[in-house]
Amino acid sequence: MSTTVPRVTLNNGVEMPQLGFGVFQVPDEETTAAVATALAAGYRSVDTAAVYGNERGVGRALAASGLPREELFVTTKLWNTDQGHDATLRAFDASLDALGLEYLDLYLIHWPAPARDLYADSWKAVERLAAEGRIRAAGVSNFRPAHLTRLIEAGGLVPAVNQVELHPGLQQAELRAFHAAHGIATEAWSPLAQGAVLDDPAVTAIAARTGRSPAQVVLRWHLQLGNVVIPKSVTPARIRQNLDVLDFALTADDLAALAASDRDLRTGPDPDAFN
Repeated sequence: MSTTVPRVTLNNGVEMPQLGFGVFQVPDEETTAAVATALAAGYRSVDTAAVYGNERGVGRALAASGLPREELFVTTKLWNTDQGHDATLRAFDASLDALGLEYLDLYLIHWPAPARDLYADSWKAVERLAAEGRIRAAGVSNFRPAHLTRLIEAGGLVPAVNQVELHPGLQQAELRAFHAAHGIATEAWSPLAQGAVLDDPAVTAIAARTGRSPAQVVLRWHLQLGNVVIPKSVTPARIRQNLDVLDFALTADDLAALAASDRDLRTGPDPDAFN
């Protein structure tokens, strides 16, 4: 199994592993073992969030790994109730303390929460953290083009990453095109649609032909589209299997078949309505 994970160069020159490990919905007490398994398998990027309640579990695994800090890429996110300039700075400090780190590789505003109308103020705080060297890259999550445009037109940092729900059933072509036009990396959460795309006929046909699992086919699709992807599992065999997608490729016909699987299948909230 090859574990030389390709890297994506963000718009500020920072390199981010294209395949990372997510810990959404993993209880804190299970997180340390899951992250330790992932690091041992070869993952070097870990994605958590304040609202997940497992930053301390992630931090324990990072500390116990013995890996040099510069080999790790750690992401966490600002929760909706902590938005606003000063509240963002306080929430960041709390996350950094929970993770046991001196800096973050990527800090994301978790949702635009448009009814709160605080994401622009929060972004100014995130820009300050970047200027102070406390984060290596600044980004957002679940932002639509209108939300991104507001930040870009303010004239400060352009988000390096937008982490959004993205999988064969929700391909977000318009949003991905916006990202490409503005130098924003696309990162996929729920990359397998919480399993809902694993029985898609195109996915299962490619899996049968290549001798790969349906999950491996979908993760390979993400990589070939250029997405950053963060599959989650607590099962050691599956954690390792999700990383074992670097030594095969989908054909142009495979990609065309998967493109036809797009059906506006959303497993999470609508970013315009979630506050």
